[in-house]
Amino acid sequence: MNLANQPVRDCSKAKQLYNNPVKLSQKQMGDISSKVDKQLKLRSGGLCELKKRCRGTWAVQRAHITGRGHLTHKTTVDDLLHVCLECHIWFDQDPEGIRYKKLLEES
Repeated sequence: MNLANQPVRDCSKAKQLYNNPVKLSQKQMGDISSKVDKQLKLRSGGLCELKKRCRGTWAVQRAHITGRGHLTHKTTVDDLLHVCLECHIWFDQDPEGIRYKKLLEES
């Protein structure tokens, strides 16, 4: 087979990616866009959303309700809570907080 006589197909990188979309990594799906961050801050009003636990301290962190490793889509505002540092630690590490997180995931 002589390759010199074969026609060259001109195909841009954009067309190649359109035909074969690149799957996002778990890190990329877990990343929080500036648009989602603004929506989250607007929803919370800058206060911790676990009000029953900390009585509305200033929120400084964003906690994933569904862990990054379990996401099947890009992070949306519904996947997050705006929380204070103490509540974020409770939410991710305390057995009671983990149970609460699982309840939120299911609803």
